[in-house]
Amino acid sequence: MEKQTITPVAHIRNDFKEKFGIPRQSGRAPSLLSRIVFKKAYQNEDALRGIEGFSHLWLLFSFSQTPEKEFSPTVRPPRLGGNERVGVFASRSPFRPNKIGLSCVKLIRVEKTEKEGCVLIVSGADLLDGTPIFDIKPYLPFTDCIENAVGGYASLHENDKLQVCFPAPLLEQISREKQDGLIECLADDPRPSYQEEGRTYGMRYGDWEIKFTVNKRTLTVLQIENQNA
Repeated sequence: MEKQTITPVAHIRNDFKEKFGIPRQSGRAPSLLSRIVFKKAYQNEDALRGIEGFSHLWLLFSFSQTPEKEFSPTVRPPRLGGNERVGVFASRSPFRPNKIGLSCVKLIRVEKTEKEGCVLIVSGADLLDGTPIFDIKPYLPFTDCIENAVGGYASLHENDKLQVCFPAPLLEQISREKQDGLIECLADDPRPSYQEEGRTYGMRYGDWEIKFTVNKRTLTVLQIENQNA
């Protein structure tokens, strides 16, 4: 078998320090902002020439924190309750022969910095902080958007959102520019497939640990703790 080596061109930076709570797909939390920081060898402004003409980008990345496992032809998608199996190539599971993911994000702007060169500010990413990015390609609406495409079993939960009750005194502890993204993440139901009503869960978001519970499709934030206090 022919082997090829690919190396990251960039890494993503955001408030997701742990896998728990990351949106299940890109675009599910459109207010979330991330920074794509290029490695030194690729901090060349010419490499981004023309990119601001595109509204969205494809990111090819590594599931870098997924444990190594022997190949399994089937996986258990969380949105099927974690019990029903489907083929690995009929899923977006991180447990794959090659730990390569694909994510579509919105390009907000190109930001020129003194230390990191040109940085891409994007929204709607579903990636862990520090995730290696292998490649970046423009999204082309006239070919990438397929009219009447069918989403299989994933479409069953396309609009499956929770109501979020976030008491004002707690929400005010989060910086204003990050509040909407956090609420969108919570509404996307970060709980595992074996969801338990009434149980208290904890989700890391930036410097904060968000404690919440879910009852009858309403998520209520109970407490937030500053992890750096």
